[in-house]
Amino acid sequence: MASTPAPPQAPPKPTWDPRRPAPPLPWLRPTIRIRLTLLYGGMFLIAGILLLSIIYLLAANALNVGSNLPFKIVSGGVTSDICKLSGSPLPADELNQALNQCVNDQRQHALDNLLSRSLLALLGLAIIAFAFGYAMAGRVLSPLGRILRTARSVAGSDLSRRIELDGPDDEIKELADTFDDMLERLERAFTAQQRFVGNASHELRTPLAINRTLLEVHLSDPGAPVELQQLGKTLLATNERSEQLVEGLLLLARSDNQIVERKPVDLAEVAEQAVDQVYGEAEAKGVAIRGDRNTAVVQGNGVLLERIALNLVQNAVRYNVPEDGWVEVTTEVQHGHAVLTVSNTGPVVPAYEVDNLFEPFKRLRGADRTGSDKGVGLGLSIVRSVARAHGGHITAQPREGGGLVMRVTLPV
Repeated sequence: MASTPAPPQAPPKPTWDPRRPAPPLPWLRPTIRIRLTLLYGGMFLIAGILLLSIIYLLAANALNVGSNLPFKIVSGGVTSDICKLSGSPLPADELNQALNQCVNDQRQHALDNLLSRSLLALLGLAIIAFAFGYAMAGRVLSPLGRILRTARSVAGSDLSRRIELDGPDDEIKELADTFDDMLERLERAFTAQQRFVGNASHELRTPLAINRTLLEVHLSDPGAPVELQQLGKTLLATNERSEQLVEGLLLLARSDNQIVERKPVDLAEVAEQAVDQVYGEAEAKGVAIRGDRNTAVVQGNGVLLERIALNLVQNAVRYNVPEDGWVEVTTEVQHGHAVLTVSNTGPVVPAYEVDNLFEPFKRLRGADRTGSDKGVGLGLSIVRSVARAHGGHITAQPREGGGLVMRVTLPV
Protein backbone atom coordinates (compact mmCIF):
# COMPACT_ATOMS: atom_id res chain seq x y z
CA MET A 1 0.00 0.00 0.00
CA ALA A 2 1.50 3.31 -1.13
CA SER A 3 1.97 5.95 1.50
CA THR A 4 0.14 9.24 1.16
CA PRO A 5 2.51 12.09 0.34
CA ALA A 6 2.94 14.60 3.11
CA PRO A 7 1.30 17.99 2.55
CA PRO A 8 3.68 20.77 1.58
CA GLN A 9 5.03 22.73 4.48
CA ALA A 10 4.26 26.38 4.85
CA PRO A 11 7.12 28.73 4.01
CA PRO A 12 9.06 29.93 7.02
CA LYS A 13 8.06 33.25 8.48
CA PRO A 14 10.48 36.09 7.86
CA THR A 15 12.79 36.86 10.72
CA TRP A 16 12.76 40.59 9.95
CA ASP A 17 9.92 43.05 10.21
CA PRO A 18 9.44 45.02 6.95
CA ARG A 19 7.74 47.80 8.83
CA ARG A 20 9.68 50.69 10.24
CA PRO A 21 10.86 49.78 13.76
CA ALA A 22 9.19 51.78 16.51
CA PRO A 23 11.42 53.59 18.99
CA PRO A 24 11.74 51.87 22.39
CA LEU A 25 10.28 54.88 24.21
CA PRO A 26 7.84 56.61 21.82
CA TRP A 27 6.89 59.22 24.39
CA LEU A 28 10.51 60.41 24.42
CA ARG A 29 10.57 60.93 20.66
CA PRO A 30 11.29 64.63 19.89
CA THR A 31 8.06 65.19 17.98
CA ILE A 32 7.13 68.59 16.65
CA ARG A 33 4.30 68.80 19.21
CA ILE A 34 6.70 68.31 22.13
CA ARG A 35 9.21 70.74 20.65
CA LEU A 36 6.60 73.44 20.09
CA THR A 37 5.20 72.84 23.57
CA LEU A 38 8.63 73.24 25.14
CA LEU A 39 9.42 76.24 22.97
CA TYR A 40 6.28 78.27 23.62
CA GLY A 41 6.11 77.13 27.25
CA GLY A 42 9.69 78.28 27.79
CA MET A 43 8.99 81.59 26.05
CA PHE A 44 5.93 82.15 28.25
CA LEU A 45 7.93 81.28 31.36
CA ILE A 46 10.78 83.63 30.44
CA ALA A 47 8.36 86.45 29.60
CA GLY A 48 6.55 85.92 32.91
CA ILE A 49 9.82 86.01 34.87
CA LEU A 50 10.88 89.21 33.13
CA LEU A 51 7.52 90.85 33.66
CA LEU A 52 7.46 89.83 37.34
CA SER A 53 10.96 91.19 37.86
CA ILE A 54 10.11 94.50 36.22
CA ILE A 55 6.92 94.86 38.24
CA TYR A 56 8.82 94.06 41.44
CA LEU A 57 11.41 96.73 40.72
CA LEU A 58 8.75 99.28 39.84
CA ALA A 59 6.72 98.44 42.93
CA ALA A 60 9.79 98.72 45.14
CA ASN A 61 10.59 102.09 43.64
CA ALA A 62 6.98 103.23 44.10
CA LEU A 63 6.91 102.09 47.73
CA ASN A 64 10.21 103.81 48.35
CA VAL A 65 8.83 107.05 46.96
CA GLY A 66 5.53 106.60 48.79
CA SER A 67 7.18 105.90 52.13
CA ASN A 68 8.76 109.36 52.31
CA LEU A 69 6.65 111.89 54.18
CA PRO A 70 5.38 114.50 51.76
CA PHE A 71 5.53 117.16 54.49
CA LYS A 72 7.80 118.43 57.26
CA ILE A 73 7.20 120.21 60.51
CA VAL A 74 8.72 123.63 60.78
CA SER A 75 8.59 125.13 64.30
CA GLY A 76 4.97 124.19 65.08
CA GLY A 77 3.74 124.56 61.51
CA VAL A 78 3.57 122.07 58.58
CA THR A 79 4.84 122.88 55.10
CA SER A 80 4.81 120.79 51.91
CA ASP A 81 5.85 121.27 48.29
CA ILE A 82 3.44 118.52 47.14
CA CYS A 83 0.34 119.06 49.24
CA LYS A 84 -1.47 122.31 49.78
CA LEU A 85 -0.18 123.06 53.29
CA SER A 86 0.94 126.34 54.69
CA GLY A 87 3.33 126.91 57.52
CA SER A 88 0.75 128.77 59.64
CA PRO A 89 -0.56 127.04 62.80
CA LEU A 90 -3.87 125.13 62.30
CA PRO A 91 -6.32 123.49 64.69
CA ALA A 92 -5.65 119.81 65.42
CA ASP A 93 -8.64 118.48 63.42
CA GLU A 94 -7.84 120.52 60.34
CA LEU A 95 -4.18 119.63 60.59
CA ASN A 96 -4.86 115.85 60.80
CA GLN A 97 -7.31 116.03 57.90
CA ALA A 98 -4.80 117.93 55.77
CA LEU A 99 -2.04 115.44 56.62
CA ASN A 100 -4.24 112.43 55.67
CA GLN A 101 -5.19 114.05 52.39
CA CYS A 102 -1.53 114.72 51.66
CA VAL A 103 -0.56 111.08 52.33
CA ASN A 104 -3.39 109.80 50.08
CA ASP A 105 -2.32 112.11 47.27
CA GLN A 106 1.24 110.85 47.57
CA ARG A 107 0.06 107.18 47.44
CA GLN A 108 -2.12 107.83 44.38
CA HIS A 109 0.78 109.52 42.65
CA ALA A 110 2.99 106.48 43.30
CA LEU A 111 0.29 104.07 41.95
CA ASP A 112 -0.20 106.14 38.81
CA ASN A 113 3.54 106.15 38.25
CA LEU A 114 3.65 102.35 38.75
CA LEU A 115 0.78 101.80 36.29
CA SER A 116 2.30 103.93 33.54
CA ARG A 117 5.70 102.26 33.85
CA SER A 118 4.10 98.78 33.91
CA LEU A 119 2.23 99.54 30.70
CA LEU A 120 5.42 100.68 29.02
CA ALA A 121 7.20 97.53 30.23
CA LEU A 122 4.36 95.36 28.94
CA LEU A 123 4.48 97.06 25.54
CA GLY A 124 8.23 96.51 25.29
CA LEU A 125 7.93 92.85 26.28
CA ALA A 126 5.12 92.36 23.74
CA ILE A 127 7.31 93.73 20.94
CA ILE A 128 10.23 91.55 22.00
CA ALA A 129 7.95 88.48 22.32
CA PHE A 130 6.46 88.96 18.84
CA ALA A 131 9.89 89.46 17.27
CA PHE A 132 11.33 86.42 19.04
CA GLY A 133 8.25 84.33 18.21
CA TYR A 134 8.47 85.34 14.53
CA ALA A 135 12.13 84.33 14.40
CA MET A 136 11.51 81.03 16.16
CA ALA A 137 8.48 80.23 13.97
CA GLY A 138 10.64 80.79 10.89
CA ARG A 139 13.28 78.48 12.29
CA VAL A 140 10.70 75.77 13.10
CA LEU A 141 8.96 76.07 9.72
CA SER A 142 12.16 76.25 7.64
CA PRO A 143 12.00 72.48 6.88
CA LEU A 144 8.52 72.98 5.43
CA GLY A 145 9.89 75.72 3.18
CA ARG A 146 12.58 73.32 2.01
CA ILE A 147 9.92 70.71 1.22
CA LEU A 148 7.89 73.33 -0.66
CA ARG A 149 10.86 74.43 -2.78
CA THR A 150 11.63 70.82 -3.65
CA ALA A 151 7.99 70.19 -4.59
CA ARG A 152 8.02 73.22 -6.89
CA SER A 153 11.18 72.04 -8.62
CA VAL A 154 9.64 68.59 -9.02
CA ALA A 155 6.59 70.23 -10.61
CA GLY A 156 8.96 71.28 -13.39
CA SER A 157 9.77 67.59 -14.08
CA ASP A 158 13.04 67.61 -12.15
CA LEU A 159 12.39 64.27 -10.46
CA SER A 160 16.05 63.88 -9.49
CA ARG A 161 15.70 66.43 -6.69
CA ARG A 162 15.50 65.15 -3.10
CA ILE A 163 14.86 66.94 0.18
CA GLU A 164 17.32 64.91 2.29
CA LEU A 165 16.23 66.67 5.45
CA ASP A 166 18.44 66.24 8.48
CA GLY A 167 17.67 67.06 12.09
CA PRO A 168 15.55 65.48 14.84
CA ASP A 169 13.36 62.51 13.98
CA ASP A 170 10.04 64.36 14.18
CA GLU A 171 6.92 64.52 12.01
CA ILE A 172 8.49 66.96 9.53
CA LYS A 173 11.48 64.71 8.91
CA GLU A 174 9.14 61.73 8.51
CA LEU A 175 7.13 63.74 5.95
CA ALA A 176 10.32 64.67 4.07
CA ASP A 177 11.54 61.06 4.02
CA THR A 178 8.14 59.88 2.76
CA PHE A 179 8.23 62.55 0.05
CA ASP A 180 11.71 61.44 -0.98
CA ASP A 181 10.54 57.82 -1.24
CA MET A 182 7.60 58.91 -3.38
CA LEU A 183 9.90 60.91 -5.68
CA GLU A 184 12.17 57.91 -6.07
CA ARG A 185 9.26 55.68 -7.10
CA LEU A 186 7.98 58.35 -9.49
CA GLU A 187 11.41 58.73 -11.06
CA ARG A 188 11.65 54.99 -11.61
CA ALA A 189 8.15 54.95 -13.13
CA PHE A 190 8.87 57.85 -15.50
CA THR A 191 12.21 56.36 -16.47
CA ALA A 192 10.52 53.06 -17.27
CA GLN A 193 7.88 54.90 -19.28
CA GLN A 194 10.47 56.78 -21.32
CA ARG A 195 12.35 53.54 -21.93
CA PHE A 196 9.13 51.86 -23.02
CA VAL A 197 8.29 54.71 -25.37
CA GLY A 198 11.73 54.51 -26.93
CA ASN A 199 11.57 50.74 -27.36
CA ALA A 200 8.00 50.88 -28.68
CA SER A 201 9.03 53.60 -31.12
CA HIS A 202 11.71 51.35 -32.57
CA GLU A 203 9.67 48.14 -32.51
CA LEU A 204 6.60 49.71 -34.12
CA ARG A 205 8.33 51.81 -36.74
CA THR A 206 10.61 49.09 -38.07
CA PRO A 207 7.96 46.64 -39.41
CA LEU A 208 5.89 49.49 -40.82
CA ALA A 209 8.92 50.85 -42.65
CA ILE A 210 9.70 47.36 -44.02
CA ASN A 211 6.09 46.96 -45.21
CA ARG A 212 6.21 50.34 -46.94
CA THR A 213 9.46 49.47 -48.69
CA LEU A 214 8.14 46.13 -49.90
CA LEU A 215 4.92 47.70 -51.17
CA GLU A 216 6.79 50.45 -52.99
CA VAL A 217 9.07 47.85 -54.61
CA HIS A 218 6.11 45.83 -55.86
CA LEU A 219 4.30 48.96 -57.07
CA SER A 220 7.38 50.01 -59.03
CA ASP A 221 7.12 46.84 -61.14
CA PRO A 222 5.59 47.94 -64.48
CA GLY A 223 4.49 44.38 -65.30
CA ALA A 224 2.32 43.94 -62.22
CA PRO A 225 -1.41 43.37 -62.88
CA VAL A 226 -3.78 46.28 -62.42
CA GLU A 227 -5.61 44.51 -59.58
CA LEU A 228 -2.32 43.94 -57.73
CA GLN A 229 -1.31 47.56 -58.18
CA GLN A 230 -4.68 48.71 -56.85
CA LEU A 231 -4.34 46.39 -53.86
CA GLY A 232 -0.78 47.64 -53.28
CA LYS A 233 -1.92 51.25 -53.28
CA THR A 234 -4.66 50.42 -50.77
CA LEU A 235 -2.20 48.60 -48.52
CA LEU A 236 0.30 51.43 -48.87
CA ALA A 237 -2.34 53.98 -47.79
CA THR A 238 -3.28 51.73 -44.84
CA ASN A 239 0.38 51.37 -43.89
CA GLU A 240 0.88 55.13 -44.09
CA ARG A 241 -2.13 55.64 -41.86
CA SER A 242 -0.69 53.16 -39.36
CA GLU A 243 2.60 55.06 -39.37
CA GLN A 244 0.77 58.31 -38.66
CA LEU A 245 -1.14 56.64 -35.85
CA VAL A 246 2.03 55.29 -34.27
CA GLU A 247 3.77 58.68 -34.55
CA GLY A 248 0.75 60.38 -32.99
CA LEU A 249 0.58 57.93 -30.09
CA LEU A 250 4.29 58.26 -29.37
CA LEU A 251 4.12 62.04 -29.53
CA LEU A 252 1.09 61.99 -27.24
CA ALA A 253 2.97 59.83 -24.73
CA ARG A 254 6.03 62.11 -24.80
CA SER A 255 4.10 65.37 -24.62
CA ASP A 256 2.23 64.42 -21.44
CA ASN A 257 5.34 65.34 -19.39
CA GLN A 258 6.58 68.81 -18.54
CA ILE A 259 9.11 70.41 -20.88
CA VAL A 260 12.51 70.50 -19.20
CA GLU A 261 14.60 72.28 -21.85
CA ARG A 262 12.91 75.53 -22.88
CA LYS A 263 13.99 78.11 -25.43
CA PRO A 264 12.40 81.36 -26.65
CA VAL A 265 9.89 80.57 -29.39
CA ASP A 266 7.81 83.12 -31.30
CA LEU A 267 4.25 81.87 -31.78
CA ALA A 268 3.88 84.14 -34.81
CA GLU A 269 6.75 82.36 -36.55
CA VAL A 270 5.37 78.98 -35.54
CA ALA A 271 1.95 79.89 -36.92
CA GLU A 272 3.50 81.08 -40.19
CA GLN A 273 5.31 77.75 -40.57
CA ALA A 274 2.05 75.88 -40.01
CA VAL A 275 0.17 78.04 -42.51
CA ASP A 276 2.86 77.50 -45.16
CA GLN A 277 2.63 73.72 -44.73
CA VAL A 278 -1.17 73.67 -45.02
CA TYR A 279 -1.46 76.34 -47.72
CA GLY A 280 -1.50 73.87 -50.62
CA GLU A 281 -4.24 71.75 -49.06
CA ALA A 282 -6.28 74.86 -48.21
CA GLU A 283 -5.98 76.18 -51.76
CA ALA A 284 -7.09 72.82 -53.18
CA LYS A 285 -10.20 72.89 -50.96
CA GLY A 286 -10.96 76.53 -51.70
CA VAL A 287 -10.34 77.65 -48.11
CA ALA A 288 -8.83 81.10 -47.56
CA ILE A 289 -6.35 81.58 -44.69
CA ARG A 290 -6.15 85.01 -43.13
CA GLY A 291 -5.36 86.74 -39.83
CA ASP A 292 -2.78 89.02 -38.18
CA ARG A 293 0.09 87.26 -36.46
CA ASN A 294 1.83 89.52 -33.97
CA THR A 295 4.99 88.70 -32.03
CA ALA A 296 4.31 86.51 -28.98
CA VAL A 297 7.45 84.93 -27.51
CA VAL A 298 7.10 82.02 -25.08
CA GLN A 299 9.55 79.64 -23.41
CA GLY A 300 9.14 76.11 -24.74
CA ASN A 301 9.96 73.46 -27.32
CA GLY A 302 9.73 74.79 -30.86
CA VAL A 303 8.94 71.42 -32.49
CA LEU A 304 6.03 70.70 -30.14
CA LEU A 305 4.66 74.23 -30.40
CA GLU A 306 4.78 73.94 -34.19
CA ARG A 307 2.80 70.70 -33.88
CA ILE A 308 0.12 72.63 -31.94
CA ALA A 309 -0.28 75.21 -34.70
CA LEU A 310 -0.07 72.62 -37.48
CA ASN A 311 -2.73 70.35 -35.97
CA LEU A 312 -5.12 73.24 -35.34
CA VAL A 313 -4.71 74.73 -38.82
CA GLN A 314 -5.03 71.30 -40.50
CA ASN A 315 -8.24 70.54 -38.60
CA ALA A 316 -9.61 74.00 -39.43
CA VAL A 317 -8.96 73.42 -43.16
CA ARG A 318 -10.16 69.82 -43.31
CA TYR A 319 -13.34 70.30 -41.27
CA ASN A 320 -14.68 73.25 -43.23
CA VAL A 321 -17.53 74.12 -45.54
CA PRO A 322 -17.41 72.97 -49.19
CA GLU A 323 -17.47 76.51 -50.63
CA ASP A 324 -16.28 79.97 -49.56
CA GLY A 325 -14.67 78.71 -46.39
CA TRP A 326 -12.01 80.53 -44.43
CA VAL A 327 -9.56 79.99 -41.57
CA GLU A 328 -8.32 82.82 -39.37
CA VAL A 329 -4.99 82.35 -37.54
CA THR A 330 -3.93 85.08 -35.09
CA THR A 331 -1.25 85.43 -32.41
CA GLU A 332 -1.05 88.12 -29.74
CA VAL A 333 -0.11 88.81 -26.13
CA GLN A 334 -2.95 89.32 -23.66
CA HIS A 335 -2.55 89.95 -19.92
CA GLY A 336 0.92 88.43 -19.75
CA HIS A 337 0.02 85.34 -21.82
CA ALA A 338 0.68 84.44 -25.45
CA VAL A 339 -2.52 83.49 -27.26
CA LEU A 340 -2.81 81.51 -30.49
CA THR A 341 -6.34 81.64 -31.94
CA VAL A 342 -7.54 79.51 -34.85
CA SER A 343 -11.13 80.00 -35.98
CA ASN A 344 -12.87 78.64 -39.06
CA THR A 345 -16.12 78.17 -40.87
CA GLY A 346 -17.55 74.69 -40.78
CA PRO A 347 -20.37 72.48 -39.58
CA VAL A 348 -22.38 73.49 -36.52
CA VAL A 349 -20.89 72.01 -33.34
CA PRO A 350 -23.18 71.63 -30.29
CA ALA A 351 -21.67 73.19 -27.17
CA TYR A 352 -22.18 70.02 -25.12
CA GLU A 353 -20.02 68.00 -27.54
CA VAL A 354 -17.02 70.32 -27.60
CA ASP A 355 -15.19 68.43 -24.82
CA ASN A 356 -15.37 65.20 -26.82
CA LEU A 357 -13.15 66.74 -29.50
CA PHE A 358 -10.10 66.50 -27.20
CA GLU A 359 -10.52 62.79 -26.44
CA PRO A 360 -8.40 60.34 -28.50
CA PHE A 361 -10.27 58.61 -31.35
CA LYS A 362 -13.52 60.49 -30.62
CA ARG A 363 -15.49 62.61 -33.00
CA LEU A 364 -18.82 64.39 -32.81
CA ARG A 365 -21.87 62.50 -31.55
CA GLY A 366 -19.66 59.74 -30.18
CA ALA A 367 -18.75 58.27 -33.58
CA ASP A 368 -15.38 56.63 -34.09
CA ARG A 369 -12.95 58.97 -35.78
CA THR A 370 -10.48 56.35 -36.91
CA GLY A 371 -12.47 55.63 -40.04
CA SER A 372 -12.22 59.16 -41.34
CA ASP A 373 -9.84 60.06 -44.13
CA LYS A 374 -9.11 63.41 -42.49
CA GLY A 375 -6.75 62.18 -39.77
CA VAL A 376 -6.03 59.53 -37.18
CA GLY A 377 -8.07 61.16 -34.42
CA LEU A 378 -5.20 62.34 -32.21
CA GLY A 379 -4.65 65.92 -33.37
CA LEU A 380 -6.54 67.80 -30.66
CA SER A 381 -5.47 65.31 -28.00
CA ILE A 382 -1.84 66.07 -28.86
CA VAL A 383 -2.56 69.80 -28.83
CA ARG A 384 -4.04 69.61 -25.34
CA SER A 385 -1.14 67.50 -24.01
CA VAL A 386 1.51 69.80 -25.48
CA ALA A 387 -0.27 72.91 -24.13
CA ARG A 388 -0.43 71.38 -20.65
CA ALA A 389 3.24 70.39 -20.83
CA HIS A 390 4.06 74.07 -21.46
CA GLY A 391 1.93 75.21 -18.50
CA GLY A 392 -0.92 76.46 -20.70
CA HIS A 393 -4.35 75.31 -21.79
CA ILE A 394 -6.64 75.19 -24.82
CA THR A 395 -10.30 76.14 -25.05
CA ALA A 396 -12.84 75.56 -27.82
CA GLN A 397 -15.99 77.55 -28.49
CA PRO A 398 -18.58 77.01 -31.22
CA ARG A 399 -18.92 79.83 -33.75
CA GLU A 400 -22.24 81.31 -34.67
CA GLY A 401 -23.18 79.89 -38.05
CA GLY A 402 -20.82 76.92 -37.75
CA GLY A 403 -17.19 76.19 -37.07
CA LEU A 404 -15.04 76.53 -33.98
CA VAL A 405 -12.80 79.04 -32.26
CA MET A 406 -9.72 77.32 -30.81
CA ARG A 407 -7.69 79.40 -28.36
CA VAL A 408 -4.34 78.22 -26.95
CA THR A 409 -3.03 80.25 -23.99
CA LEU A 410 0.61 79.88 -22.90
CA PRO A 411 2.57 81.77 -20.22
CA VAL A 412 5.10 84.25 -21.54
